[in-house]
Amino acid sequence: MYATVRRYTDPQLAELLRARAEDVLAIVSGISGFDSYYLIEAGDETISVTVYDDEASANASNEAAASWLRDNMPGVTASHVSGGEVVVSK
Repeated sequence: MYATVRRYTDPQLAELLRARAEDVLAIVSGISGFDSYYLIEAGDETISVTVYDDEASANASNEAAASWLRDNMPGVTASHVSGGEVVVSK
């Protein structure tokens, strides 16, 4: 499994994305290898975590998420994106 963590400095973004949850979930779950998605309200930032079977699928998700944000929420971009192989999970 491969996970990607995206951090956004906009604390309001979690609420905006919650209102568009169906759209967001359709994008990330429509990519082959999808395992799970989490949207986290973390005080002064919003964090999303996606988990896929492999790195290629996770990278496709990053591209799809960035494209969707450009089209639907201009000016919103991730302040930091990181990813890696999941080494422990339950």
